[in-house]
Amino acid sequence: MVEKSLDTMEVAQQAFGHFTKGLATGEWQPFVDMLTEDFTFWFPVGSYHGLNVGKERAIAFLEYVSETFKGGLSVTLDRVTSNETTVVFEFRDEGMMRGEPYKNRIAVSFDVRGNKICSYREYFGSDGKSN
Repeated sequence: MVEKSLDTMEVAQQAFGHFTKGLATGEWQPFVDMLTEDFTFWFPVGSYHGLNVGKERAIAFLEYVSETFKGGLSVTLDRVTSNETTVVFEFRDEGMMRGEPYKNRIAVSFDVRGNKICSYREYFGSDGKSN
């Protein structure tokens, strides 16, 4: 049986659903299953700053996210933009980061190849109080 090829938006929306579930619960396997073997991701800060290559590196990053936000993060989707190969999700998330209240605005970009995500880029800015 040949697997039906989904369009870019369908694949990205399915992956984003798994991604937000991972953020909320720490259950990342459905998201990981949607990544290509040569998956790359770009992250703006910290130990994962810059370009990261490989599915194993992605798994380590996702475990780090779950450890940092032990109670999970809730997500509110604000906007979705797409072209033939890329879908960008703009959202707000909040929860507790290492025991402290956390709120942020995020944009994640998923590049789609076939029925998988081959690349991810994340951009964010604080939604916290300014002094």
